[in-house]
Amino acid sequence: MSEPAALPASAALDHARLIASCRDEEERLELTARWILHEFDAYYVASRRIPDLARQAFERRDPVASLELSQERLALYSDRIERLGPEVKAAFPDVAGREDLWPRIEAQYLPWIEGRYAADLAYAFFHSVRRRIYQGEWKPVAYAFAGSGPARRRAGPDVRLAHPLDGRLDEATVDRVLAIPAFSVPFRDRAGDAALIAARVNDAFGGAIEGVEMINGGFFRRRSACLVGRLRLAGGGLAPLIIALVNGGDGIEADAVITREADAHNLFSSTLANFHVTNSYYHELSAFLHTIMPHRPLGLHYSTIGFNHVGKVAVMEELEREIADTGEVFRTAVGSRGTVAIGFATPSSDYNLKVIRDRPTAQYKWGEFEGIPSVLEKYKQVHSINRAGSMLDNIIYYNLKLDRAWFDPALLEELLHEASETVFLRGEEVVLKYLIVQRRMRPLPVFLETASRAQARTAIVNLGHCIKNNAAANLFNKDLDARNYGVSRFLKVYLYDYDALEPFTEVKIRSNADRVEGEEDIPDWYFEDGVVFLPEEIEAGLMLDDRELKRVFRAAHGDLLTVEYWQEVQDLLLAGRVPPAQFYPAECRLRD
Repeated sequence: MSEPAALPASAALDHARLIASCRDEEERLELTARWILHEFDAYYVASRRIPDLARQAFERRDPVASLELSQERLALYSDRIERLGPEVKAAFPDVAGREDLWPRIEAQYLPWIEGRYAADLAYAFFHSVRRRIYQGEWKPVAYAFAGSGPARRRAGPDVRLAHPLDGRLDEATVDRVLAIPAFSVPFRDRAGDAALIAARVNDAFGGAIEGVEMINGGFFRRRSACLVGRLRLAGGGLAPLIIALVNGGDGIEADAVITREADAHNLFSSTLANFHVTNSYYHELSAFLHTIMPHRPLGLHYSTIGFNHVGKVAVMEELEREIADTGEVFRTAVGSRGTVAIGFATPSSDYNLKVIRDRPTAQYKWGEFEGIPSVLEKYKQVHSINRAGSMLDNIIYYNLKLDRAWFDPALLEELLHEASETVFLRGEEVVLKYLIVQRRMRPLPVFLETASRAQARTAIVNLGHCIKNNAAANLFNKDLDARNYGVSRFLKVYLYDYDALEPFTEVKIRSNADRVEGEEDIPDWYFEDGVVFLPEEIEAGLMLDDRELKRVFRAAHGDLLTVEYWQEVQDLLLAGRVPPAQFYPAECRLRD
């Protein structure tokens, strides 16, 4: 789909030279605003090309290119900010020392983005540049939308295609849905796919379907593509309608139909790489996704379609609204006290917040602590990679201020004492050099305390899948303690603590299985540098005391206790292979 509103081209000027040579301050302010807008335009045009390139990668059956596009898209924004901030500061040093200049630069900038669809993203870009210039200083910058407001809420066929129905989904309507992406590669059997999809949907909802509405664009990630919509049901209900497509070489084929909210959540989880969507109306896309997955906060829907910076603002607004509506305050997070991070949240929030301690607690077990920047780098790494469906994404805010009244006094005292390098009190404001925000999960040991036996067994099996998916994404959590894993409302298990992460391809897989019982000499691996992993010690590392759950884990994932399993995954990664992954249940598939 074409760009919703043409972005006016900025002249390719040597902004730094012009600003440095200009003696009139007002003109320097205008040139600075123009420079920032020029860079935003270049970023936005480049980012909107990526979804179409992802569609082409799907047509070529090139998942490596798709993953590279995901990493490129995430890096586009931050790389441009990292370069532009110091350049602006060098050309106009006063912008770092005089905070009074920024409102005047903003006054020049805002009229130029007024009325643009992406005005809020352009505004976020402006403040990201300011935040980068202030990096390392205690100067918070608001995370907020532009006061003028973007031109939002487009409707009609640009955003979604609506098809009224009389109780059942017919094959002709499905055929029109399959045509939405306008692939250059043919379907293997489009008519056959349409018949299978219609039959599957009618088996579940036949007689109650009043219409179907589909996003006018394709959703692309890794090896797969999706068509995303919703069924309008009698009585006003809604149900997801997501058609997963694969390209097997002899043509594109519909692989699965997803009509349950839980399965849609897993497919759109923030634990996976973002979707590339060939539709630019990100506000409407996020609002639409929220109607079929209402239990996921709206801010995270922005992130799952790649608009992470709009999502950051939306999440901060959600947190503020939660506190205003409930009257609750941030308290220490439920579960065990973190050795490296201080976790906190309001009791009913959808989010969990973290700050890294200045120094770990006495329970820290990984030798010398490499410092806060090292831990933050691991969280940033997780944000930029394929998280394989088993690791929570992170939102990291920098130079942020929050109201002191939002914090329980005991929590605030702990933050100021244990994280004094990054948390500071300024009057009635708490200033944070950074803040990590994640979707809230129940720590696995806390979940097991009240779970039914069936729920506990499901979670333990999903824990094994989580460990396997992380390895397939070239990530190894050397701290296998179950307290580092969380459980979602749909009993999926995710890793959410990253201070012990290592690249799996750098881990040395060893074993004591061949040692004779009673041998007292020290094994050879003990003297090796780096991270050494003994698969047979997984069960002990998880620190689960329940014998039945240990048996369940071993029955479902006994291969995790073998050197052979881990070595095979490592060999695939070292060979540059992209392991296949399945993100919906087998029963959603249309064919065996």
